Amino acid sequence: MAKAARSELKSTGYEIFIGVLSILSILNLVLMYAVDDEALTTVIWVMNVLFSGIFLADFTYRLVTAPGRGAYFFRHFGWADLLASLPFPQFKILRVFRVVRVVRLLRDVGPAAIWRTLVKDRAGSALYALLLMGVLVLQFGSLTMLALEEHAPGANITTASDALWFTIVTISTVGYGDYYPTTNPGRIAGVVIIVVGVGIFGTFTGYLANLFLAPRKDDGGEEPVPADSTAAASTEAAPATAAGVDRGEPAARPVDTEATLDEIRSLLTRSEADLESIKHLLGGPERPTS
Repeated sequence: MAKAARSELKSTGYEIFIGVLSILSILNLVLMYAVDDEALTTVIWVMNVLFSGIFLADFTYRLVTAPGRGAYFFRHFGWADLLASLPFPQFKILRVFRVVRVVRLLRDVGPAAIWRTLVKDRAGSALYALLLMGVLVLQFGSLTMLALEEHAPGANITTASDALWFTIVTISTVGYGDYYPTTNPGRIAGVVIIVVGVGIFGTFTGYLANLFLAPRKDDGGEEPVPADSTAAASTEAAPATAAGVDRGEPAARPVDTEATLDEIRSLLTRSEADLESIKHLLGGPERPTS
């Protein structure tokens, strides 16, 4: 019951998305020290700034929606989420706590339940997959293009800015043509980025169209009630009413028989008088009065 009350934990797809980004950001810390090229280091630095913005938004979202903000901040490592969101290399290692949170969630839920959840929420899962794919292509596509083209003769993709700009323009299928690969390996990498970019933006466009244009389930008011169900409800109501007597509910008031007979006699007398009046108007024989 305590775990169910912790609503700072979000959907399974969202937690997996944040967990993968956390692992990627930690990997970037290793790459920062392993890579000697200044341009490649700049690409990694730009991606770390992007991750910091995403993690800061994630921390704010969890803090606002948490049932107990103090409990989330102090007991559930909210302070680590905040520090890991800051653009300081000393605090980025704290993103390990996000990975630990995701691992615990996946372990508690189980692989079968995770798969059912992702399949049931296909729209949300597709959105997180697209965002994750876009981040991966942006980083590794830029690093690959820069590594293949930076020192090539006659290359025009020679800086981190050039590589990032080329990757973004290619993913978005705009293709200005101001930057392009000149080597065969660079062109092959460009083809891969183009194909992946078309898939990403095509699927993302379909998602947005379904989100904004598809009719909602509650449109059109209340659902119509079939006639058969109305008849069935009427049929079921009769036994329920009769059973109310057995449950101690007050029954209908008894009929006053004597008053009913008097009313019937009065109606018969009025009918005879009306019949005599009709015969008199038609010229029929009058009954002798006694």
